[in-house]
Amino acid sequence: MITKKKRKSVLREYVESFAVALILALIIKCSVVEAYKIPSGSMEDTLLIGDFLLANKFIYGAKVPLLPLRLPALAEPKPGDIVIFKYPRNPKVNYIKRCVAVEGQTIEIKDKVLYVDGKRVQDPALGKHTNPHIRPKGRDPRDNFGPYKVPKGHLFMMGDNRDNSADSRYWGALPRELVLGKAMIIHWSWAPDSNAPELTSQDLLSLPKNIVYNIVHFPKRVRWNRIGDIIR
Repeated sequence: MITKKKRKSVLREYVESFAVALILALIIKCSVVEAYKIPSGSMEDTLLIGDFLLANKFIYGAKVPLLPLRLPALAEPKPGDIVIFKYPRNPKVNYIKRCVAVEGQTIEIKDKVLYVDGKRVQDPALGKHTNPHIRPKGRDPRDNFGPYKVPKGHLFMMGDNRDNSADSRYWGALPRELVLGKAMIIHWSWAPDSNAPELTSQDLLSLPKNIVYNIVHFPKRVRWNRIGDIIR
């Protein structure tokens, strides 16, 4: 027969185990790896709307949970890295862009062509320009920008979808302390579908409609070929 004392002991073990697991999960999420979803097309075709990715937060020096401290960085962001960071104009929002220049480097864009320290930089393998029209210098920074020297403690970020990206050309260099992590791998990819029923509070049936629709169209909406892709 199990006594009340033993029952309490077993319950306590379960509670303690759950608490430890919760703390470990929190530490991993805040300091090691975290999942993100791509909400816009600014990184197409490297990253697509509906891609879910894992980011390495440890490599750039993750913040310690509940403390105003940051772990030592194993590496610094470098040109070519795809980085998740807090949007400088609204730190509650996370952005993802490619680092194209670091502190001390001079960036210039001439008729859509990127130069760093006077040398032409090749566009990312899956990057793109969608608008052949070139906007003149002084009117819009999209196609003609700089020269601009990246200040100390900052990074210059750009989207791979060069003509459709709100990035450092518009809001300036990124402070290093806003960096969250480095994009690593796509663990899931869910294609947008304009025909999918919208979830609304006015329609009580919108949730079951959405669930049924996504179950039926599940095989078509999952981008199976993208799952497991290493992000470069």
